[in-house]
Amino acid sequence: MVELIVKKRNGQELNRDEYATIIDGFLSGKIPDYQISAFLMAVYFKGMSNKETASLTDIMMRSGDLIDLSEIKGVKVDKHSTGGVGDKTTLVLGPLVAAAGVPVAKMSGRGLGHTGGTLDKMEAISGLSVDMTWQEFVEKIKKHGIAVCGQSANLVPADKKLYALRDVTGTVENESLIASSVMSKKLACGADAIVIDIKVGHGAFMKTVEEAEKLAHIMLGIGKQMKRKVIAVITSMQEPLGFAVGNSLEVKEAIDTLKGHGPKDLTELCLELGSHMLILGEVSKNRDEAKDTLKHLISSGIAFDKFKELVASQKGDVSEVDDTNLLPNAQFKVSYKSKTAGFINELNALNIGLASAKLGAGRKTKESKIDLGAGILLKKKIGDFVHKDDELAVLYSNNNTFFAKAIKLMDLAYTFSEIKPAKNQIILKTIV
Repeated sequence: MVELIVKKRNGQELNRDEYATIIDGFLSGKIPDYQISAFLMAVYFKGMSNKETASLTDIMMRSGDLIDLSEIKGVKVDKHSTGGVGDKTTLVLGPLVAAAGVPVAKMSGRGLGHTGGTLDKMEAISGLSVDMTWQEFVEKIKKHGIAVCGQSANLVPADKKLYALRDVTGTVENESLIASSVMSKKLACGADAIVIDIKVGHGAFMKTVEEAEKLAHIMLGIGKQMKRKVIAVITSMQEPLGFAVGNSLEVKEAIDTLKGHGPKDLTELCLELGSHMLILGEVSKNRDEAKDTLKHLISSGIAFDKFKELVASQKGDVSEVDDTNLLPNAQFKVSYKSKTAGFINELNALNIGLASAKLGAGRKTKESKIDLGAGILLKKKIGDFVHKDDELAVLYSNNNTFFAKAIKLMDLAYTFSEIKPAKNQIILKTIV
């Protein structure tokens, strides 16, 4: 292992057998954490070739169970987001795309730090279970066209163990390590095609479009080597997506979007990502046709009905979907008002995400308990003009002592100008 650390430290390329030695040794306990940490840091600074990244992805993918979706008819399409603030697209896209006849086999994660997790949001609905066997997962997709589950203990265990170490050694933000982590899980889940939403901006891992493009090309390269179709859409995370940040609040906004009156940016993003999923799923010939199909499914109520079907199939209380006032609420709320007049020039997604976490909507550690009713409902976004004392947002929490720290972060999130800023573009680039 020392030789491999030195080899990577010197910027040399490792072969597949060498990566297999590292991962097998790490999983068995023969190679200690401190040596893997040193290797990760060497990778962080020296990088990996596309061939190395594909090798690592394949080895991690095969470190545990592989899900066979072959008995499900049609092209199985998955979607992945690199994480952001207010990103509830899976709650909208999953049922929307499934309603169009494309099977959606979705394995999602939980929130940590300032980024929310789809599983936590779904569990805001009483009784809803994301735990199931792989056979149950497959059966639900066959019957309903969609299922959303969590990662089992034996699905890509190498990534689970490696990510935990990356998280505490400052080596998360490396394109090759991100790509191998994401793609190993997606490929192990058996999807035929994958649409990847790569977030860029304050609230994302990727801070520039150039970094996102680099990640996109690595992921597409892995997909090509693994004989999977992959499309990457680079999208903005300069400000939160939609107006709701926090688990129950985001479920409500996702339901509004499925009913046809959601925020413009969230709706635009879902139609864009969904159109690619329909093309990959071979039910639409082009994006215009695909978007027309998706708009019809929303306006007709079919997409919302599919969401209710998904909730019912996973033992959730459908009455909370019909009446969102029944979803978890917070005991306390505070109106956050503008201290000045002007156009909102910046609405830093990272600070909003951190403020939401301080209110109880996020986790400090994987064991932390989440307040499902906590969060932030934005009232104004970039480009809006506000007067002094206008309401910018409403903060929610079940702990009255959490507001002070959250408000300090809210103060850092906003900047104002006398000139109206350019409109924040949500779709920045598509890489096929």
